[in-house]
Amino acid sequence: MDTEAQPTERDRSSRPSDSEDTSDPGRPEERSRFALSRVTEWVPGGRITLTLLACLLFLLLLSTYVLRPFQIPSGSMEQGLRIGDRVLVNKLAYRFGAEPRRGDIVVFDGTGYFGHADYIKRVVGVGGDHVVCCDKEGRIQVNGRPVDESGFLHPGDSPSTVPFDVAVPAGTLFVLGDHRDDSSDSRDHLGSPGGGMVPVDEVIGRADWIVWPFGHATRLHRPDAYARVPASAPGRAGAHG
Repeated sequence: MDTEAQPTERDRSSRPSDSEDTSDPGRPEERSRFALSRVTEWVPGGRITLTLLACLLFLLLLSTYVLRPFQIPSGSMEQGLRIGDRVLVNKLAYRFGAEPRRGDIVVFDGTGYFGHADYIKRVVGVGGDHVVCCDKEGRIQVNGRPVDESGFLHPGDSPSTVPFDVAVPAGTLFVLGDHRDDSSDSRDHLGSPGGGMVPVDEVIGRADWIVWPFGHATRLHRPDAYARVPASAPGRAGAHG
């Protein structure tokens, strides 16, 4: 008689089969979990601290390469942008081949041109443009076309009390504040190095949104006032070659 004990069905079912996966603490995902666990134990605050650090890193990268908050420091862009307003500056607006356009509100580094600070102004002329103030009706002309700025100019201000007649060199911008009576802009630096023009390379980005205060939050659109301005004439001084 065969006296060897035969395995019961329960015995056989409780044994792991050859094809069944077993826990392997040496697998990459196990090692990753182990490493993360060690880091959270080492960092004061554990996972909460790591999460906050990750968020801060994300915000830093976002501010460096994509969007930058900018606080309006003066009344030079009233009434659209008021002192203390926070705007979001799109730092990708003029990358990948795009360039500033007439009517854009831009933030730029004025070091060596306006002063050692960042400024926010509206683009009135781009490289190759001929900008004149003023025609018989007191309007600024760009490439011979008068521009109706009443939609964004500060109430009571004239387009300019300072006459000028400038050709905008290639790669630069002629910029003005919307509150012309309270703005230090290209008009005030015509005799300075650079002739009051802002190099496109110094533009940080385009102001696209007012985000604070919430009651004043809105998207900043390019006005239609410059839509009919013709392109600069070929061969004009300062035009792209």
